[in-house]
Amino acid sequence: MASQGVPHDDGRGESPAQRADRRWNELLQELRVAQTGTQILFGFLVAVVFQPRFAELGTTDRTIYVVTVFLGAATTGALVAPVAVHRLVAGRRLKPETVNWAARLTLVGLVLLYLTMVSTFLLIMRMVLDDALALWLVVVMALWLALCWFMVPLLARRNGTNGGKGNGGTGDNYGPWPH
Repeated sequence: MASQGVPHDDGRGESPAQRADRRWNELLQELRVAQTGTQILFGFLVAVVFQPRFAELGTTDRTIYVVTVFLGAATTGALVAPVAVHRLVAGRRLKPETVNWAARLTLVGLVLLYLTMVSTFLLIMRMVLDDALALWLVVVMALWLALCWFMVPLLARRNGTNGGKGNGGTGDNYGPWPH
């Protein structure tokens, strides 16, 4: 029983409200994974400053550390923001809009997490390797993360859906700028 008049109907027969609820639940599952890892990483970053060896860091490494902590805090903020958005608009019949804003904030959080990971990796590699090798390894890791987190999903999105329909596409538009 396919629903009629539902934008981007994928044959599930969902009402717009049911679709928004399903998308919200899927987004929450994604956020649980990202938030947990981010909070653990941020906790370790905060603890670094209290370690005896921190005093030995040079100006460059201290600057990298400050940038990394700043990025970690921004990442945590972006990935927790969907909860705040939901809480502040709950009960106002804005679920589709809430899901769209939350999806955008989640994408911003993932980009910030990418930058935090690369920055953290740079700091660690500079502590244990010479600068040339450290930089080379950071570039390789940055490319790997970009491939896994952004390029593969974008290729799958482009090749796996037919305008949101067919070829197994769900019709959902989880991108940062829903139609």
